[in-house]
Amino acid sequence: MKKEELLKKIGEQIRVIRIEKGLTQKQLAHLIGKDQQSIQRLEAGNINPSYIYLCEIADGLNISLLDILNSLPT
Repeated sequence: MKKEELLKKIGEQIRVIRIEKGLTQKQLAHLIGKDQQSIQRLEAGNINPSYIYLCEIADGLNISLLDILNSLPT
């Protein structure tokens, strides 16, 4: 899988979980000390998030990082 495809899949998975949790991008951003635009870029697959950023996202969503990664195609 190409890098761009993988980044889009990560973003899509985060978006699905965020919506399931009933959070807006702005609310998630506030929970982790980021701005809404950062969440938008992440969900769109336009950035390559660091491990720490993914951990912050998982924490903000009250899930484990594995909940995000295990759903990705291999």
